[in-house]
Amino acid sequence: MGVNALIAKILTEVGINPERYNLKWASAAEAPRFVKLITEFTAKVKDLGPLGEDEGISGEEARARIDKAIELVSDRKLRIGFGNLTKNLRKELAENGLDDNKIAAAVEEKLTRTISAGLG
Repeated sequence: MGVNALIAKILTEVGINPERYNLKWASAAEAPRFVKLITEFTAKVKDLGPLGEDEGISGEEARARIDKAIELVSDRKLRIGFGNLTKNLRKELAENGLDDNKIAAAVEEKLTRTISAGLG
């Protein structure tokens, strides 16, 4: 819970279009849904062009930013903060229900400082 919001936040912070990332669930019994998801995502990435093009940076700079994002998500402090946030979100889900906007707002509120510190 919240992985999409966290990844979108990190990609935005490093200057990579978050539309280059997409995580959707489909079971083995949902072949038509899987095909639709893959086809739509592939078309979106083709529209964005090579990594860095949509962002207005070189491919090398884009790769360096992706490496920085990977380093950040490997950081113990961020992982612990995200784990704690997820526990709290599960409690809130049970009590009040959640949607993607509430989850994104929680990530923004609780993890922005840690993300910014991790990016230097």
